[in-house]
Amino acid sequence: MKQIIGLFLLFIGTSTQFSHAQARLDSAKFFIDEAIIDMTLTTDIKKLQGTKGEDVFQAATVTLRFPDSSVIEEPITIAARGHFRREFCNIPPISIDFSNASSPKLTPLGKLKLVIGCGTTGNDEQLLIREYLAYKIYNLLEDKSFRVRLIKVNYRDSRTKVRSFSQYAFVIEDAKDMAARNGCIKKPKAQYLTEGTDRAMMTKVAIFEYLISNGDWSVPNNHNTQLIFEKKNEAALPYVVPYDFDHSGLVNANYALPNELLGTERVTDRVYRGFPRSMEELQKTLDVFRAKKDAILALVNNCPYLQSRDKKELVSYINEFYKTINDKKSVQYNFIDKAREQ
Repeated sequence: MKQIIGLFLLFIGTSTQFSHAQARLDSAKFFIDEAIIDMTLTTDIKKLQGTKGEDVFQAATVTLRFPDSSVIEEPITIAARGHFRREFCNIPPISIDFSNASSPKLTPLGKLKLVIGCGTTGNDEQLLIREYLAYKIYNLLEDKSFRVRLIKVNYRDSRTKVRSFSQYAFVIEDAKDMAARNGCIKKPKAQYLTEGTDRAMMTKVAIFEYLISNGDWSVPNNHNTQLIFEKKNEAALPYVVPYDFDHSGLVNANYALPNELLGTERVTDRVYRGFPRSMEELQKTLDVFRAKKDAILALVNNCPYLQSRDKKELVSYINEFYKTINDKKSVQYNFIDKAREQ
């Protein structure tokens, strides 16, 4: 009897161990899991570095090693993306297309953005973790947000022209999956004025961008914002979902420059870019931020991948925000008197 039980437990353990390898991935579960995945990405790195234009995909192979020791290796395609970091950084940000006939197990992940360090130093890695935390902070504040997952990436050049290296990176949830998860859809080339979107959500987004001191976004230009629309209510205004925070003061990257239109000297100088709201509207939204203060600070303090110096900087910077929103005169001055007019 003991032998039968032992064999049964062994079978269960083996089934769990190879669960990822035997089945198609579940995109939703993929982004709920916090455990780090080890990924080896093999491609022609020189070709990737020199690619011009958008959506120019090239062949690559990805090997994912999951925490349960299972492994998936499949051919995929990748493309360089972005503008500024493509010119400035060692390897450009990458768009990974898992939706290929050659990658049946990874296809459910769709197209994911891979955010990587600008360089290969430990400081570059810390900046990446800070941006990762910006996404996680907004996840605490709003469900209509992009989920992210931290990955340890081993870069391998298929032509052996570039030395291999490893570094933390993170992937961003597919926009269609994010919309579907929230009962919404993504429409191609949707263009709206800032105040033509859901008012309450826009207020929250603008205050969050103030929290992290990010001036690098625009709703009308679809710049670092995604619009999603309710499936069952065509009359509803679209929701704004922010992303791409590497130029924010929370990250404080060495290559980030302050927005000239804001008249600031440093990216860490906060400027509210929202339109006028009443004190009552503001306080209602600020209460959401106040309720999440402890969770936000715990997220930073408990991050095992962030150095203590960076933790102290972020905690101090976040506390400055809370000092502002807990003072009614500061709220009046920063969010009403200095609100944008156009």
